[in-house]
Amino acid sequence: MISVSRLKNRLIALVINRFPRASDLLVASYSPWESQDVPWTPAAKPLSNSVVALVTTAGIHHAQQQPFDMKDPDGDPTYRILDPETIGTDYRITHDYYDHRDAEKDINIVFPVDRLKQMKNAGFIGGLSKRYFGFMGHITGAHIMDLIENRSRRVAEMLLEDGTDAVLLTPG
Repeated sequence: MISVSRLKNRLIALVINRFPRASDLLVASYSPWESQDVPWTPAAKPLSNSVVALVTTAGIHHAQQQPFDMKDPDGDPTYRILDPETIGTDYRITHDYYDHRDAEKDINIVFPVDRLKQMKNAGFIGGLSKRYFGFMGHITGAHIMDLIENRSRRVAEMLLEDGTDAVLLTPG
């Protein structure tokens, strides 16, 4: 049975999707956590020679993986390792904070895995990372520091282990 909190979140997502002014009001009332330091690393080589990975906060995971925890009011700071070869046909979306009905029909709407393959085949990028990563957006409270200090660092380490040069981050 779906919890009242999840039902409320899904209703909010539905309303703001259909009524943009409601979205504006909701956004205006929200005070997000703000980083004081934004890391920046210039590109070391052209994209045509770079290995690229996808990372998303759209709540995407493989069907057999544990869904993201939608019961925790502070969100779920964990991540899922995504196989680039199978994620386009083997995925679920666990995220109550946006309407993902269209993305459930075509993952490329929020996670452009097929477009990235086309870019590689056309020579715009040098290669594809062997692992992609899925997070769930809407992380607040104590989970923010866990996400920044632990989970995102581990994902960055794995991306470097894979020889990844650039990452395309997509929201939900």
